[in-house]
Amino acid sequence: MTHSPFARAVKYVNSAIALLLAAALGIVYWYIWRPLPQRSGNIEASVSSPVSVTFDTLGVPHIRAANLDDALYVQGYVTAQDRLFQLDALRRLDGGDLAEILGPSGLDSDREARRLRLRRIAEDAYVTLPPGERAAFAAYARGVNAYIFTHLHNLPLEFTLLGYQPRPWSVVDSLLICLHMFRSLTTTWRDELIKRNMLADGDPQKVNFLFPMRSGLDVQPGSNAWALAGSHTASGKPLLSNDMHLEYSVPGIWYMAHLQAPGLDVSGVTLPGTPGVIVGHNQRIAWGITNLQFDVQDLYIEKLDERTGRYVYQGHVEQARLEREIIRVKGQPATEMPIWVTRHGPLFVTEGSDRMALRWAVAQPGVVQFPLLDVDRAQNWEQFKAALTRFPGPGSNFVYADVDGNIGYHAAGKLPKRHSTGAPYAGDLPVDGTSGDFDWDGFIPFDQLPSVYNPPSGIIATANQNPFPPDYPDPVNGNFAPPYRAHRIRDLLSAHEGWHAPDLLAVQTDVYSAFSRFLASQLVAAYDKRNAHNPGLEPAVALLRGWNGEMQKDLAAPFLITLAYQHLRTSVAESAAPGKSASYEFSMAPVVLETLLRERPAGWFPDYDELLLQTLVDAVEEGKRIQGRDIGRWQYGSFLRIAINHPVLHRVPLVGKYFDIGLVPMSGSSTTVKQTTRTLAPSMRMNADLGDWDRSLLNVQIGQSGQPLSSHYKDEWPDYYIGRSYPMQFRAVEGKSTLQFRPK
Repeated sequence: MTHSPFARAVKYVNSAIALLLAAALGIVYWYIWRPLPQRSGNIEASVSSPVSVTFDTLGVPHIRAANLDDALYVQGYVTAQDRLFQLDALRRLDGGDLAEILGPSGLDSDREARRLRLRRIAEDAYVTLPPGERAAFAAYARGVNAYIFTHLHNLPLEFTLLGYQPRPWSVVDSLLICLHMFRSLTTTWRDELIKRNMLADGDPQKVNFLFPMRSGLDVQPGSNAWALAGSHTASGKPLLSNDMHLEYSVPGIWYMAHLQAPGLDVSGVTLPGTPGVIVGHNQRIAWGITNLQFDVQDLYIEKLDERTGRYVYQGHVEQARLEREIIRVKGQPATEMPIWVTRHGPLFVTEGSDRMALRWAVAQPGVVQFPLLDVDRAQNWEQFKAALTRFPGPGSNFVYADVDGNIGYHAAGKLPKRHSTGAPYAGDLPVDGTSGDFDWDGFIPFDQLPSVYNPPSGIIATANQNPFPPDYPDPVNGNFAPPYRAHRIRDLLSAHEGWHAPDLLAVQTDVYSAFSRFLASQLVAAYDKRNAHNPGLEPAVALLRGWNGEMQKDLAAPFLITLAYQHLRTSVAESAAPGKSASYEFSMAPVVLETLLRERPAGWFPDYDELLLQTLVDAVEEGKRIQGRDIGRWQYGSFLRIAINHPVLHRVPLVGKYFDIGLVPMSGSSTTVKQTTRTLAPSMRMNADLGDWDRSLLNVQIGQSGQPLSSHYKDEWPDYYIGRSYPMQFRAVEGKSTLQFRPK
C-alpha cells in the first residue's frame, strides 16, 4: 500500500514537530532543569564533620552541624544553590561591575557605586574586621565557592544568557552585600540637594516648613516591628512581629534558613551573601528590625582644583588623594574614572560651580563590623544590647522579646554627632567644607540612643517614625516616616486582648490610611461650605463622603484621593518654591499638608477652601483621563499596579513573562500599615510566638529559590498577596528531603 503525498507530508511535519519538541526539552533540561538545587543525597565537602540539611515544604534549609564553621560553610553552599545569580548581581551592583556583563546600560550604576567607593570600603573593612567575624565570613565564602567550583559547567540560566562565569566568592564580596543595605537605606544626600535647590528660588520659611523632622504626634519610641507583652496575648508570653519594607525584586532580598551548631540554634531570614540570620529567633529571644532613617550622610562644598586635587581646609591647602577606577564595559573599551578623595570623602556631586564631597558614616575607618552572629546567640536583653553596641548600621530600630516575658526596643548604628562652631547644623543641607566648622564630633554613644524596656503599656511599636525626643541634646535629621502607621499599629494592638500570632497578620496587612481619610473629609467639607452644587463634582464628593479610609484595590475613592494628594502636594510645594515643586516628595509631606489644612496659616494661600476645591477638580479631571468618565467604575488597583520582573529572563522573547510577577493590582499606600507603593512593599512577614516557637509564622514575598523551574521560585507569592503565612518550623520540622554533607 502506497502512502499519498498528503500522508507523507503529515508524517514529515509530525517528525519535525517531534524533533523540535525533543530539542526544546533537551534545552530546557540542560540549561534550566539540570542546574536546579540538590535537595537530597550526599555531597563530599570541606567540612570537618557530617552536616545534615533538612529541607521543609517551602524549601527552607534546616542545617545541623557539629561546629559553627561547618554550619556557615553549608549555609553558603545551599544559598548559592538557590541564589547564585542574585549573589553575583548584588556584588556587581555594589562593586560597580555591572557594565562588564550588561554593557553600557550598566555604566551609570557603576559610576555611582565607584563614587561611593563601596568596594574600597569593603576592602578596608576586611583589614579591621574582628578575627572571629572574618573567620565566619571565610567559612561562608568557602561554601559559596564549593558550589561555584563544582558547577562551572552547570550554572543557573542567567549566566548562560549573559555569557559569563562567576568569579570566586570572597569575604570582601560578603562585606559588599552588607554595604548594599547601607546604600539602599541611607540616601539622605538626595534630600539635601532637593532642599538646597528649593531654597535657591523659594521662601526660606516655607521651604523649611516642608522638611520637618517630626510631626508633633510621634509615638515614642519610634518597615513595621512591634512587640506585645504577655498581658496582651492569649499565651501570657510575648508576641513579636516584623515586616521590613524594601524594593520589589525577583528573587526577593531575603532567604529563610535555620542554623544549628553548638551554642547556636537560630531561625529566620538571612541576607544572601552573608552568614547567620538577620531577623528571627533562637531558643530564648526573638527580634525584628526596621530602618531608623537617621541621616548618616553629609555633603561638603569644597574649594578644590580638579586638575591638581588641591583644596582649602581651615585656611591651609591640602592634597586630595587620587583614586583611579577602571570600569570594564562589555563590547567596548574600559572606562577610566578618576576620583578625588578629600578629608570629608570622595568628590561626589557637582552643581554649577559647587563641588561637593560626601561624608558617610560607613566609610569611616573601623566602623564596619558584623555583630549579627552575636545577636543570633544572645540569650537575654543584656547580651542582645552588648551585640548591638557594635552594630554599624544602617541605623536601625531593634525590637526584642524573650521567653521570660520581657520586651524591649533600642536604636542602634553609628550615627554622626554633629557640632557647629557657627550656625546650627543638622545635616539637612550641603555645608561649607573649607572652614572645619561642620565636621563630625564622632558618633552618638550607644547608651544615649533611644531605648525602652518593659514599658507599662506592654506595647512597643515602630514604623520608621522619629524616636528621638524633642529635647534630644544632639541635632536630629533624617527622612523619618510620618506617624500614621505607628498610630494605627498601636490603635489596633490596643483594641483587644488575647492576641495569637496569626491574628497579627491582620495588623500587618491593614490598609486604613488616617491621612487619606482626613484629606477626603477636608475636600468634602470645602465643597459643603461653598455650597457648590457642581454636577461635575457631585459623584466625586459622594464617593469621598461615604468612604471609610480603606486603601483597597477594588475601590474608586482611594484612586481619587491619591490624585488629590498629588495635586495638593504640588500646590503647596509651588507656593514655597515656584518652579521646583516636581522634586518635592519628602516622606513627611502628608504631615506638612495636614498641618497646613488644620492650622491654615496666612501667607500660603488666599483661600484654603478654594485650594481644596481646585484640587478636587484637578483630581477628577485627571482620573477621567486615566480611567474614563464613569467615576463609579474607577479602581485604585488599576492605578497602583506593580510588575516584579526578573532582571534577565524578563527580556527573553515569548517566555520571559512567565518568570515575572504582574501586572498586579495592589492595596495599601505609603501611609498604611501595609506600606505599599509602586516601588516597595513588605519584603517578609514574621510573627514570633514566645510561648511556642512552632506557632510562629514566617513568609517571604516571592519564594526561596531564584532558579526559574524550582517549585519554590514563586510559590509563596499567592499567599503573600492575600495576607496568608506559614508555620515557622523550628522544633518540629516537616522534612521534605534531606541532603548530607560528608567530609572529603
